[in-house]
Amino acid sequence: MGAINAVADLAVEGEIAILTLNSPPVNALSQQVRAGIASGVQQAIDNSAVRAIVLFCEGKTFIAGADITEFGKPPQAPSLLEVEDAIENSPKPVIAAIHGTALGGGLEVALCCHYRVAVPSAKCGLPEVNLGLLPGAGGTQRLPRIVGPEQALEMVTSGKHVDAKTCLSVGLVDELVPEGSLRTSATAFAKKVLAENRPLKKVRELNDKVQAARSRPAIFAEFRKANARKFRGFLAPEYNVRCIEAAVNQPFEEGLATERKLFMELMQGTQSAAQRYVFFAERQVWKIPDVPEDTPTIPVHKVGIIGAGTMGGGIAMNFANIGMPVTLVESKQEPLDRGLGVIRKNYERTAKGGRITMDDVEKRVGLLKGTLNLEDLILDVKKEVFGKLDRIVKQGAILATNTSALDINQIATAVQRPEAVIGLHFFSPANVMRLLEIVRAAKTAKPVIATSMQLAKKIGKIAALVGVCPGFVGNRILYARSQQANAMILEGAMPWDIDRVMYDFGLPMGPFAMSDLAGLDIGWSKEKTSSSTIREVLCEKDRRGQKTGAGFYDYDEQRNAKPSPVTEQIIKDFMAKAGTTPRKISDEEILERCVYAMINEGAKILEEKIAIRPSDIDIVWINGYGWPVYRGGPMFYADTVGLKTVVAKLKEYGPKLGATFTVSPLLESMAAEGKRFQDLK
Repeated sequence: MGAINAVADLAVEGEIAILTLNSPPVNALSQQVRAGIASGVQQAIDNSAVRAIVLFCEGKTFIAGADITEFGKPPQAPSLLEVEDAIENSPKPVIAAIHGTALGGGLEVALCCHYRVAVPSAKCGLPEVNLGLLPGAGGTQRLPRIVGPEQALEMVTSGKHVDAKTCLSVGLVDELVPEGSLRTSATAFAKKVLAENRPLKKVRELNDKVQAARSRPAIFAEFRKANARKFRGFLAPEYNVRCIEAAVNQPFEEGLATERKLFMELMQGTQSAAQRYVFFAERQVWKIPDVPEDTPTIPVHKVGIIGAGTMGGGIAMNFANIGMPVTLVESKQEPLDRGLGVIRKNYERTAKGGRITMDDVEKRVGLLKGTLNLEDLILDVKKEVFGKLDRIVKQGAILATNTSALDINQIATAVQRPEAVIGLHFFSPANVMRLLEIVRAAKTAKPVIATSMQLAKKIGKIAALVGVCPGFVGNRILYARSQQANAMILEGAMPWDIDRVMYDFGLPMGPFAMSDLAGLDIGWSKEKTSSSTIREVLCEKDRRGQKTGAGFYDYDEQRNAKPSPVTEQIIKDFMAKAGTTPRKISDEEILERCVYAMINEGAKILEEKIAIRPSDIDIVWINGYGWPVYRGGPMFYADTVGLKTVVAKLKEYGPKLGATFTVSPLLESMAAEGKRFQDLK
């Protein structure tokens, strides 16, 4: 037998043929892999000495899904469905030997085998929903037949990987075999199948679990209701649910046709295009043109944090989570004790939820040391804050600031080694939010950048490297949106109108609800207040947001918001004073002025080289501000609308956008040339 092609090999051991795939890094279902499987199975069938076939993968994993580099390209034979038919219709039993992960198309292939064995560390899943898709090669039709509709609904709509033990208990795998002996154990299992004369078990023919569900149609309504909030705005989870419904209510072939139809609708739609774009953008964001991958990094063994408040404590947790010792410095004992107490409570809450153990809590808290002495920041070293730090910390230490607005170039002038200064802008709550804006100052050294990016990865963040400007990338774009939102409430829109439009667009909350949550008094001073803005007047009336029970909105004891007549009157008073007649502002205008102003600011950020690429801006907004992933970020959204449309609308709104508003020259020139942001590399 021997090699079939560059990635597939067939070996015969007695009555058992072992078809081995070896296509690094994850044995993805490329054309070569598909051809290797189809040809290998056929050769094994044609060999009269062979009575059973084992499908085995070399490397760190079983087939971990489709080859996404083939997305959008003309299909090449054999198709995945043809490969599955070859396996499923084999007159000789085919056994899938699973290690690592069997994901997406990989699990669909395994479901076409007659039996499945796995090592205990293996995981199975159908994560297509995360790319705005559904399993399109029979996964939604076979899975409920083997694990039941409830488990299938959970798997296809969450995309989560299911551990081998659970797979065994729900019937997805037939046997767990010892780690390290998968090939021999799978071969032994194949011999057992033959010795016991077990039938060719085709998953497509299993009907017990789907038939049982027919008498309980409420399963689907209840599932939709329970997950309505999580699925809001997304098409793919709903389409996955419809496919499982089809598996329950339609014959197999009809269900396959439903799956295919819904798959094609998603594949051709903008949501999946956006989610696939984000998938690649999340990988691209780590690549920095002038900081190559082989840039030396600085070993980081411990972290010092000045300030043990909400942000400092949250940042500290990120490092304690990965086993790194942290020294927290405060000016007074009381805030230090409070900060350490809050961290402990956060960990205990996580332990109560079952995600970590109480042992983990003690380990992590044990890594935290509080001090009132700045010199204690780095104990074993003798060396306004950065000036002091410069003298205290040892050579090679990175001096990072979490500022969200201060000029880091200015901060760097306070030290003797500006090359060690960088911004690490965490988002609140810092132990939860995925985004980290890494801010490169004029003199930041490349090893400091490379180390910061590496550290971000270690603590489970997604990092975007940005340049210095007021607000960096995320808050600068947020400010452009806020300007339009604030302008519109003085033209006739109410805060709740604007918030509703932004929420319906897919954001977790609108600008005014967000201000109430953060606190309207951030940056407000009672002594300096002048009643010159709506926010100032609200603060003067002690309406400072959710924490005082009133801000732009009125809040009940459960912090449920309702439109406030007080706020409405304040707005009307401001308009009367300015001599403005309120006008009806359409939802379309609200959306366009808010979102197109953001796109325009993003274009200016690219012109000024504050962000490396448009997709980095999108990563910032998806991971830091809750921009809906199915809209791909503001710059991707601009491409879906068309840059010509964006520019035309901005010009149409003209003076309403504000006296200082200008259309980005980059945006104008790209629109004129019919280009997209995705074309900017």
